Amino acid sequence: MIPFQMIVFLVIFLQSYTGLAYDPDPVNDYCIPRTEFSSIFLSCKNTSLVTVDDFIYSGIKDPGNFKHTGFSSIPVSSTVFPGLNTLGMSFVRADFDVDGVNVPHFHPRATETAFVLEGKIYSGFVDSGNRVFAKVLEKGEVMVFPKGLVHFQMNVGNSPATILGSFNSQNPGLVKIPSAVFGTGIKEELLMKAFGLNDKEIAKLRKKFVPQ
Repeated sequence: MIPFQMIVFLVIFLQSYTGLAYDPDPVNDYCIPRTEFSSIFLSCKNTSLVTVDDFIYSGIKDPGNFKHTGFSSIPVSSTVFPGLNTLGMSFVRADFDVDGVNVPHFHPRATETAFVLEGKIYSGFVDSGNRVFAKVLEKGEVMVFPKGLVHFQMNVGNSPATILGSFNSQNPGLVKIPSAVFGTGIKEELLMKAFGLNDKEIAKLRKKFVPQ
């Protein structure tokens, strides 16, 4: 029989190991991808061809268009900002109209820090014990959302608001709860039983969240 102390050690070890297994440490100072190649194998520019412009990105200077839905996000990854490649990080600019909402969602591969650049944002997350940690954040405040936990944001101010989110993964992933539940092919009967809704209500939600 394995001693209890050894079981505890193995659990802690595995938690620590898997926590480090998503984005490995780079083996070079940087790796600017070679755009002329399309391959599953990483190919970096020769360092002599790398310039300062490879490490600068200007795509989030202006807010996104949030007038239609009340919310806009501009993700920034190595796909659009080559200087991020292999560095184990990415970020996003999120803009909110008054009453705009960033629906409950989670990032399966990253912890996020959200810094309020402008406005007042009701922000929070739900842990695995269904406990809610939420508060109204003001300009200059920052909140952290632990990896894989559902979190949400809403503009509760009287003017547009902006958040800059940073992730500790080059590819954090994004799962929006409403779209994942009602915008996919989950059987209607299951959704009706799980949420206590009738077929017309399910159809209405599906129409709203199924990708166009």
